[in-house]
Amino acid sequence: MIGRIAVAIVGYDNLDDVARCVAAVGNARWHNLEICICENGGTAAASRLHQSIGHRLAGGQRVTIIDAGDNLGYAGGVNRCLDATPDADAWWILNPDTEPAPDALAALAARLSRGDCDLAGGILHDVCGTIQTCGGHWRPWMARAVAIGRGRPLHAPPDPRAVERQLNYISGASMLVGRRFLERAGPMRSDYFLFAEEIEWCLRGSALGLRPGFAPDAHILHRHGTTTGSSAGHRSRRALPIYLDQRNRILVTRDRHPAKLVVAAPVALLANVARYAGRGAFRQCGYGVAGWIAGIRNQRGKPEPRFFEQG
Repeated sequence: MIGRIAVAIVGYDNLDDVARCVAAVGNARWHNLEICICENGGTAAASRLHQSIGHRLAGGQRVTIIDAGDNLGYAGGVNRCLDATPDADAWWILNPDTEPAPDALAALAARLSRGDCDLAGGILHDVCGTIQTCGGHWRPWMARAVAIGRGRPLHAPPDPRAVERQLNYISGASMLVGRRFLERAGPMRSDYFLFAEEIEWCLRGSALGLRPGFAPDAHILHRHGTTTGSSAGHRSRRALPIYLDQRNRILVTRDRHPAKLVVAAPVALLANVARYAGRGAFRQCGYGVAGWIAGIRNQRGKPEPRFFEQG
């Protein structure tokens, strides 16, 4: 039975995003919760969060703000939140650029409480009411993540049973993780830093017999890429998300399907060239090639400063 839920949010000097997300969580029709925010953007950013958000929601729920002291990445920030809330029955991991509907958490908790899954996801959608993902399917031979339901209108989602037949990972933008999953699979891999950490986590859990579930009534607005710039056009996309996307898809394959790397690696490289060079985004193609090489070399953790600086 799920009682107390801890909400884990990782910020990076994006107060407006975090404040909107916290306000939306405060409207949740599930009052036995607490919020833990790990601020990766420095002490000044953490101080602004304290001043703006405070230590309690209007309903009295506790808010804890952690100054990470360094940029731990998304996975590292999530893990700090998990460590800070050990008594929760489940953990709702939310991107700061999400705004869940009031019924979303109750729907996720109801799906998790059925007992046949160990973590649950809902429907992420954009401001126009178009589905971004209902969860995903990892294709190991291609080192590629496929978003289930992408592009469908929110009022006509795919059949939940069909989603769960395909589902082998849940988007890290919104995932409700049960205690059994965390105790058996352990925390996220912080050496991924950002991108694909939830894919590796879910695949690791699946290897242990832990299953993802889908809650079709859990609707979460996702203003995708507001922090990383990953939603920008191909020719204006920043170095960091491209580099990490390419590096970490190779790392997922290396960590979870090592025998398939000999096929998946060249397929991923060709896909990167087609995606960026094919659109004349040659600089962005170079960022992707650098990430691909880093994955082949098994390089992990926080990238070099130049990838944060290049636009």
